[in-house]
Amino acid sequence: MESVIASSSVDNGISCWDLRTGAEQPRHKSCASPPHGLTCVGDRFLASSQLRDSSSSSGSIIYWSWNKPQVGVRSFPSEPINPLVSNREGTFIFGGGVSGDIFVWEVAHGRLLKKWRAHYRAVTCLVLSEDESLLISGSEDGCVRTWSLFMLFDDTENKSVKNPYMHSFSEHNLRVTDIVSGYGGGGNAIIISSSEDLTCKVWSLSKGVLLRDVVFRTIIDSIALDPSERVFYAGGRDGKIYIVSLSAKSTSTSNYGLHILGALSDHSKAITCLALSTDGSLLVSGLEDGTIRIWDTKTHQIIRLLKHSKGPVNNLLVIRQSLFINPHTSGDMDSSFYKRHATSLPPALEKYMDSTEVNDKVRPLVALRASCNEPLGTLFHSCTMLKNQIKELERQGSSAASEMEAERLRLDCKRLLQIAQQWKKMYDDLHHFCLDEVLDGDEKAGGSNENIN
Repeated sequence: MESVIASSSVDNGISCWDLRTGAEQPRHKSCASPPHGLTCVGDRFLASSQLRDSSSSSGSIIYWSWNKPQVGVRSFPSEPINPLVSNREGTFIFGGGVSGDIFVWEVAHGRLLKKWRAHYRAVTCLVLSEDESLLISGSEDGCVRTWSLFMLFDDTENKSVKNPYMHSFSEHNLRVTDIVSGYGGGGNAIIISSSEDLTCKVWSLSKGVLLRDVVFRTIIDSIALDPSERVFYAGGRDGKIYIVSLSAKSTSTSNYGLHILGALSDHSKAITCLALSTDGSLLVSGLEDGTIRIWDTKTHQIIRLLKHSKGPVNNLLVIRQSLFINPHTSGDMDSSFYKRHATSLPPALEKYMDSTEVNDKVRPLVALRASCNEPLGTLFHSCTMLKNQIKELERQGSSAASEMEAERLRLDCKRLLQIAQQWKKMYDDLHHFCLDEVLDGDEKAGGSNENIN
């Protein structure tokens, strides 16, 4: 099952519906999130940055348990945070600050692991590549940058390079409004960015070049990429959702412009956010008037209309329902286990880095969770134990590649053990042969002496 989760910039809480049936689920209270400021952390809980006043010098990050409508944990970073994103396993949270800094927290204990200057102006968008080896950021300065997560934590490597980012795309003239990443590995994927300069741009991560520049007649605030990567959807402030071709040979010159195949236009207000179902069959659009529409991507027809609030919907998530979200989906789930783990939230996020750990050679590092049922206390290893693994991941740029390399090493180890056993057997055979020869020689020599006597 999949759920639609929505939030607004005004304090109307967080709404949740079943994507297929439209059945409303419990609402979470007290949430006024900026665009891209809502994330689901490992299917275990919701987190959102809060900006009550755009001119304020402070902000907060709030956690909600699935089964409790009230705020669970409140954190106060050193500066207001705009976008938030978490990796799939829920071990890290990345936040983009209004100063242009990016923050990385370890979730289990709330530690601030790293903070760096990423942009000259406020960070507006953060997204992880599909294999989660790259972090992609957009800013009010119009710049889109990609960061290798492995290099970011390699202080020695950072000191030896002029720029810590992999690519810096600066072709946008105004504020970046949204970014999506393609479905290939981090180094081979495409990314698409939208901006207030009336364009969407398609970039190659492997070559670091601009592949396509799509010009619109309105500002695009949100984009969603079809799983097949044949088209992407762009939500405009004119109330239309544009369907844009990604085909390399596309020469479509519709009334909307080059590469634009058509538009969904049953909206009366600006499109503020978009999201797709996992299989791409349903498109969810959030509007400035607080309504949400669910579209069939094949027929281009609206199949459901939802109402969130009086204020604009500025965040939409489509997530798979896990046992923690809906314990009734499994009859084998122990209710006491669900209550114990669903209500537990990690501690608040640290405001500053712990200076005592900066120069510690064996400081703790969190590994990815194998499943949401794995206890948090089993996730820690030392940096020295993971050093070789990190280097391999950095070289390959893919977690799948590292698993294949590990399997290759296991097979090599097995083969070498077999060779060692063969050599040991050959040594034992040679040893027995030599002993037999020596003993036979002594017996023959003794027999000869007896005959002489």
